[in-house]
Amino acid sequence: MSTHDLYTIPAGLSTWNVEMAGASRFTWEYDDGRDRMLALYQKGKDKQWDSARRIDWDLEVDPYNVLGVPDQTIAIHGTPLWERMSPAVRQDVRLHGAAWQFSQFLHGEQGAMICSAKIVESVPDLDSKFYAATQTMDEARHAETYARFLQEKVGLAYPINEHLKSLLDSTLSDSRWDMPYLGMQVLIEGLALAAFGVMRDITTKPLPKQILSYVMQDEARHVAFGRMALRDHYRGLSDGELREREEFVIEGCYLMRDRLRGRETWENLGLSKAEVDEAMEATDRSDYLRAFRSLLFSRIVPCVKDIGLWSPRLRQAYADMGVLEMAGQSLDALMRQDEEIADRIDAERFAAEEESRHAEVAETIALGAES
Repeated sequence: MSTHDLYTIPAGLSTWNVEMAGASRFTWEYDDGRDRMLALYQKGKDKQWDSARRIDWDLEVDPYNVLGVPDQTIAIHGTPLWERMSPAVRQDVRLHGAAWQFSQFLHGEQGAMICSAKIVESVPDLDSKFYAATQTMDEARHAETYARFLQEKVGLAYPINEHLKSLLDSTLSDSRWDMPYLGMQVLIEGLALAAFGVMRDITTKPLPKQILSYVMQDEARHVAFGRMALRDHYRGLSDGELREREEFVIEGCYLMRDRLRGRETWENLGLSKAEVDEAMEATDRSDYLRAFRSLLFSRIVPCVKDIGLWSPRLRQAYADMGVLEMAGQSLDALMRQDEEIADRIDAERFAAEEESRHAEVAETIALGAES
């Protein structure tokens, strides 16, 4: 089935052409490079995995409750609009909400694949080219995984959100080699990583938990890559150059914040314009979504601070968004946690499979003895 058959609303052209700027850079310096970057590159090689084999695709998913979470996580839950909805419409709210969320993950992963490929082309250092090449493969695997999840388990998809598309356009069309790092590794990947983490921690369903955990294990390395490269580069920039990057970050963070509202899901549920407006007002007032939105900046804010973009103007923007306190988060601790959770899921799965095999062997032996 074509993915276009799954889209709730027309996705437009089958391809989106972004006019890219900047140079493809070769380097003739083949020395060992930075130890930290090469260690990350080695880890990127060691941690490659196959989506078709590592993930248990036989696990069932209820498309009307993909994550297995209570309705209190829905922005309009408990509002007069929610109370007026029939059980069938509420089911559609759950389905479309999950389809929209995972569709944006899918489109973001394709954007990350293209951005990391551009980094391979444009970054001047060979050790960064090495790592970005492993990330390009990671992002291809993530896009493959989310596409399969939507096609086989959800059965519905949404086109790319206009705010995510705008940030990708700005990131890819900029001629400066560091902008794909800043737009993708810091902003889009940082927000996605935090969203994956919230959903990974609240879901009661094993298949989405596997997917989110395994993808996060890769994404944690990608954010570390961006931190390393940009921290080194930004030490040498002028105040004017740093201010330009800060403006890009502020605009990008507002785009990412607005992306979370998901107006198109409500517009596609057959609600009247007044009801769509009512849903958006409830979304903006939702205590759950306010906390969720704040958590989504738990990776971006400390990363921006760490790479050296931390002027009073930028801090004020984060204060206005209500996320300034996230600057105290430890990215290294979060990254270790992401690694450990994925490894623990693997260990539990493989232990269960081994126990099942032992039981099967014992049963076969017992049957043989009885005969």
